[in-house]
Amino acid sequence: MERLEHAIGRIRPLDEEAMAKARDRLDRLTKPPGSLGRLEELAVRLAGMSGSFPLPGRLARKAIVVMAGDHGVCEEGVSAFPQEVTPQMVRNFLAGGAVVNVLAGQAGADVVCVDMGMKADVRHERLRVCKVKNGTDNMTKGPAMSREEAVRSVEAGIAVAEELAQAGYGVLATGEMGIGNTTPSAAMLAVFAGADAEETVGRGTGVDDAGLARKRDAVRRAIAANRPDGGDALDVLAKVGGLEIAGLAGLAIGAAASGVPLVIDGFISTVAALAACRLAPGVKHYLIASHLSDEKGHRLALELIGLSPMLHLSMRLGEGTGAALAMPLIDAAKAVTERMATFESAGVSRA
Repeated sequence: MERLEHAIGRIRPLDEEAMAKARDRLDRLTKPPGSLGRLEELAVRLAGMSGSFPLPGRLARKAIVVMAGDHGVCEEGVSAFPQEVTPQMVRNFLAGGAVVNVLAGQAGADVVCVDMGMKADVRHERLRVCKVKNGTDNMTKGPAMSREEAVRSVEAGIAVAEELAQAGYGVLATGEMGIGNTTPSAAMLAVFAGADAEETVGRGTGVDDAGLARKRDAVRRAIAANRPDGGDALDVLAKVGGLEIAGLAGLAIGAAASGVPLVIDGFISTVAALAACRLAPGVKHYLIASHLSDEKGHRLALELIGLSPMLHLSMRLGEGTGAALAMPLIDAAKAVTERMATFESAGVSRA
């Protein structure tokens, strides 16, 4: 717990002075005040996160961290795809052939793959292995993992964030790969929200009606079997969570502790961010919600954090794809503050 507690203690409030400077600059640019809407809000928040204005050059260096893990609950028939797809897709990420690789390339971001707990052992020079165990246990029959394993997973995510920040990355984003992982995410959300599985369970990779019924049943049975404490995020992560979900929660905490903005992707990434906020409320200020996915429960998870998504594209892929599409908005916010003329410099009359 030492690394987790230390990271939480390092999270600072947004820098009000830097944010005031950003607002002043935006109000002096050749446009009606506030006319760029949420792009202006983003620029101000970036100043607060970074603790400086003008915005620092390190924001140009971005990484999407794709964490992978397997799930014992797949035994309950909750996914349209077999579990072998998890390592197969990780190899695809490492080869540069997945959607996230294409979109990350467009955004000028690197893709960093992390094995948090796949059943298979994938060997590759660019794969970071932080494996806590070979997949979670079946949460319908008992805890997905022990509390100690949940802590280790969170702390591994913190370490990844801190290492990337120290390497010069100024923006991080969450991505994930784990067949069956919408099921533990839905279970976690149900516990945090005090909601029924009907409100949190979606079709994930595209299960049919029978598969959807199995998912809802699995979530209800997992919560009944484990009785996770909604006021204790580590208990929720351990009993009905996932290794990569805990790792992403740690990534969010580590990013916030390092003063680095974190762009969160879809449903699973948002539930991980929600867990991080329950562990350390200050994390919220360093989160940027990329998009609203079509996965049921995503809107509720965002609302519980208090975030509004930048994009609405009816996506439901995961991997960090939505986060990659939102990253150019950070570049745009920075460019506006740097390149636009002021009323004074352009000789334009104010309203």
